[in-house]
Amino acid sequence: MSEVQSTGSYIPASAPVTEPGIFGTKIPSSVVFGVGVLLFFMPFVDIRCNSMTLQKVSGVQLATGFQIKSPGPDNSLLGGVENMNNGETKVTTKGEKNEPNMLALAALGLGVAGLVFSLLNAKTGATGGLITGILASVALIATMIDVKSKVKAEMPDLRRRPKGEDLSGFDKLGDSIYIAVDFTPWFYITVITFLAAAFFCYKRMQAK
Repeated sequence: MSEVQSTGSYIPASAPVTEPGIFGTKIPSSVVFGVGVLLFFMPFVDIRCNSMTLQKVSGVQLATGFQIKSPGPDNSLLGGVENMNNGETKVTTKGEKNEPNMLALAALGLGVAGLVFSLLNAKTGATGGLITGILASVALIATMIDVKSKVKAEMPDLRRRPKGEDLSGFDKLGDSIYIAVDFTPWFYITVITFLAAAFFCYKRMQAK
């Protein structure tokens, strides 16, 4: 009688599967991208005359164009100033629509694209969200630089006039009125939000 030996195959214990955690999912990046896009409906720009607010412009209005309501040179970002025949200066408003800011429009488009990328399960979703989040923040910063430079170029120095030209009204206006365009905290929060969304996309890439 032969002895039969049964040999069992050795199955090594599998390593415990670790969950990626919340940062390894698409939830944080998609939520933050969504918040960033919604923030475009908040006021981004505050146009002020001295200490008085003349107009507030949302991110969507800045990106798509907005109705001019504040004083400034004709066909510019800030409206119109008319000199009356009797030497007095009258500040008027213009009903023209300001041209869309292409950099702000690009930032909004990149934010929407980042939201779409962050909802994808593929690896390219996290990569695309990382890139678009960074580019959206850069586009917003470029928007701020562009708007401030345009305002500086379009607002004339009302006290510098050709010799012999009697524009006493403009001299008084230049001494008393100061137009300023400031970016609100909502604008800076949006920049930080898109950077946070890019960070969450990076953490998702690391988890995978």
